[in-house]
Amino acid sequence: MSINQLILRNLRKNIRNYYLYVFALIFSVALYFAFVTLQYDPSMDEVEGGIKGAAAIRVGSILLITIVTVFLIYANNLFIKRRSKEIGLLQLVGLTKGKIFQILSIENMLLYFGSLLIGIFLGFSSSKLVMMILIKILDVEETAVLRFSSEALLQTIVVFAGIYAVILVMNAIFIKRQRILSLFNRASSREGKRRRVSIVEMIVGIIGLALISLGYYLSTKLFGGDFMMMEQLFIVMVIILASVIIGTYLFYKGSISFIFNLIRKKNEGYLTVNKVLSLSSIMFRMKSNSFLLTVITTVSALAIGLLSLTYISYYSIEKNADSNIIQDFSIPNLAHAAQFTKALEEEQIEYTRTEINLLNVNADISEIAGGLEELNLKDEDLLAPMVVIPENWVEEIVLAENESVFVNNNNALQAFLSFKETGKITLAGKNNTVELNFIGFKDKNVVPMRLTNGGLPIAVVDDAVYQQLAEDIDPSIQGEFSVHVGININDDREVKKADSIFQEQGISEWAGHESRIEYVKLQKQILGIGLFVVGFLGIAFLITSGCILYFKQMDESEEEKGSYTILRKLGFTKEDLLNGIKVKQTFNFGIPLLIGLCHSYFAVKSGWFFFGTELWTPMIIVMVLYTLLYSIFGMLSVSYSKRVISESL
Repeated sequence: MSINQLILRNLRKNIRNYYLYVFALIFSVALYFAFVTLQYDPSMDEVEGGIKGAAAIRVGSILLITIVTVFLIYANNLFIKRRSKEIGLLQLVGLTKGKIFQILSIENMLLYFGSLLIGIFLGFSSSKLVMMILIKILDVEETAVLRFSSEALLQTIVVFAGIYAVILVMNAIFIKRQRILSLFNRASSREGKRRRVSIVEMIVGIIGLALISLGYYLSTKLFGGDFMMMEQLFIVMVIILASVIIGTYLFYKGSISFIFNLIRKKNEGYLTVNKVLSLSSIMFRMKSNSFLLTVITTVSALAIGLLSLTYISYYSIEKNADSNIIQDFSIPNLAHAAQFTKALEEEQIEYTRTEINLLNVNADISEIAGGLEELNLKDEDLLAPMVVIPENWVEEIVLAENESVFVNNNNALQAFLSFKETGKITLAGKNNTVELNFIGFKDKNVVPMRLTNGGLPIAVVDDAVYQQLAEDIDPSIQGEFSVHVGININDDREVKKADSIFQEQGISEWAGHESRIEYVKLQKQILGIGLFVVGFLGIAFLITSGCILYFKQMDESEEEKGSYTILRKLGFTKEDLLNGIKVKQTFNFGIPLLIGLCHSYFAVKSGWFFFGTELWTPMIIVMVLYTLLYSIFGMLSVSYSKRVISESL
């Protein structure tokens, strides 16, 4: 048999084991090529906002190739170790290590660069679809065009050729270091030989659960007003991160064995075939793979958390516009407002005009704002400028002369300052002060958030109190804008026309002059790029981590083939064994997924209000989609185990 025949035979023999690896490689190349094509697409330069579209795509492509590189190197190491016995046999028949390296390199080259060419073709074919998705997310008026980029082709070939060179070096080192005997011993080695759970493992398991619980508990207190100083927040964040990661590692190292051992003891050692194939195997397999599972779980939680937060930001754009703009147009200047309304009248566009004078007074809210005592502030430091408006400017609010309510509630601020439901507040003019009874918050936004002082709420007071404060004004604390003119277009169909007038008049170029349509558009461009990049990186990691777990299950199924043979000889049917495998794969894939979901939930729940106004809908959508895609690899593992069971006799 010639070398070429041997190479082709090995490819045909191993292709059924490599099909998911080939799929992941093709998908990674296609995704990377599509990303890089976007980077060189001229239309990306038209994306306006705080960041350049091409720059964001470039960062995403770098992160994507990092994920793919780690995956390909890990998968290659796994596969070459599986072929240890084959390498040993080739040495026994007289082939030198150099010749064996040459054979493996040619096999890898055919597989790798064949997948590379297919991936580039699919990436080019799908680049228009990817561009359409991005345009839809950004809500920009661009037309997706299928373009072939020679720069993207060259960059993709260079990057993946570099990864291939690294793989060749690692294969050469592996073959050079191994002796024939060690190659055969490696092929016959097994993980988790010991079948007893020690006292130390039980203690480790309990500590792991305790550390995870500690991290979850601290995350619920992180922005609850218990930690006010930046140094405290930083220290607590480090403690949460360390306790959760270390706890996760110890969970796989000891908690799984401890919990499953309790289940086994509860059954007094008599286990069904389902539990023999699932509990007994998982107890010790997960312990030996604890580091790998910790990395996968942690990065899964990071991916789900970032996806949830970016989607929360994008999902909340419309709601944020309600609090940041309030009306269709916000103009903090009477002359500019008159110019705009005159243009609207000339075009016969009906509108509703709201005018609010912004009066700033020094406010002492220390009695109703919890957590201030931990800041060790002096009495004079408790005074902060706050906007005050009269009750007749706000609908549905009727106050006594000594009462006040707050509007323009800021969730992020309340995370640090937990306001009480009632209490005393003091409003100070230049010479006099007024003490009022605070009677709570009204869920209402009156002026744009940017016109308030540092996100503080707005105090609504009785008309007489407002007049008293207005006559005692302190010029030194008045804000940049003294008035807010809000303009609503009565007919929603004419809002876009009004926005065109707003832009043509040049009013939008003045500081603080905003259009709700333009605000939403700008936010979609800025946040949409983040959602697009994080979403595709999340999919890339999902596929690579799912493939890694799948490859590990392939190894375990091959190792347990002898056990399947014995169980079938004892009379158990293929269905009996398959049911046990299904339970096992549910645990193998379900436990890392469940822990990752829990980690991401507590991480997102602790500070989601900094990113948007909606929590549950976007977070649940992300978690459900991630779970559905992740479960595909579990089903593929069951399918592979089914084939191994069929071959066991």
